[in-house]
Amino acid sequence: MFPPALAPETPTLVLDPTDQAPRLARRFLSELFAEWGIADDYVGRLVVCELVTNSFRHGEGPIVVRVFRDEHDGRVVVEVQDDGEGRPVIGPENYAATSGRGLALLAELVSGWGVRPLDEGGKATWAKLH
Repeated sequence: MFPPALAPETPTLVLDPTDQAPRLARRFLSELFAEWGIADDYVGRLVVCELVTNSFRHGEGPIVVRVFRDEHDGRVVVEVQDDGEGRPVIGPENYAATSGRGLALLAELVSGWGVRPLDEGGKATWAKLH
């Protein structure tokens, strides 16, 4: 399952891969939701934070955040791109681990998520909100 093609006017934020990227992405999403009249941005902020954090920690190059509505059902899609070749996966449950649960949590909160390769290299990880 892939998200639909992006419209040219898709709201986009380009971030440096620093520890400030998740905070800036949450603010971007919150401001966009307010502009769209979406009052509850809690899950959206969690999703964008997880995807951007993964790009910061495991990806390469600039982080590109895009937020748009699916043209078929109107649901919000959050997409995060980076130049890294690695693909995020939900790992096996490890009760002793201090990290690594974010994607499992994300999968429970969204109607779908996935990863697609970019023609120019790298990947786009996306999640569709309920």
